[in-house]
Amino acid sequence: MTERSLRPLTEEEYLALEEGGPGRHGLVGGIPYAMDGASLDHNLMVTHLVAPLKPLAWDQGCRVYRETARLKVSEDTFYYPDAMVLCGPQAHPLYATAPCLVGEVLSPSTEAQDRREKLSHYLRRPSLQAYLLLEEARPGGILYRKTPSGFREEEVGESLILPCPEGTLRLEEIHEGVA
Repeated sequence: MTERSLRPLTEEEYLALEEGGPGRHGLVGGIPYAMDGASLDHNLMVTHLVAPLKPLAWDQGCRVYRETARLKVSEDTFYYPDAMVLCGPQAHPLYATAPCLVGEVLSPSTEAQDRREKLSHYLRRPSLQAYLLLEEARPGGILYRKTPSGFREEEVGESLILPCPEGTLRLEEIHEGVA
């Protein structure tokens, strides 16, 4: 039996792991975890989410990133959101810190983490205006919208109006072609 010492990674160690190693890893509490590959339906939905976000964001001076861009949510926690929109200066060349929108496509392997752990971290971001959770199994989802009194949970129907970037998304188009 082989013993291995496990200790939290520093930001520098984590970024070196990501730049030098195969695959992607999230980091929670300094502990890296390997990220599974996504299904084709998941990937298609992310593509269909990013596509209409790009012109909305671009017209408003913002940028859209997809699942290979890191988001630092605390000193020892990084995620790879399925989609995020950034408006304003970039704080670091290897990760984002201040998205106005984060979107996640729910899948059986990530749903619990997206609905609890990530929700808790994302809603603490001062820049965040909305956190969007989309169902993979059917058109629908939840939007957490920032209000003066905190975040309000809204069920997403056929379309949704985003606060950042400002605009409307149609769920039927995001879910198009998904089995």
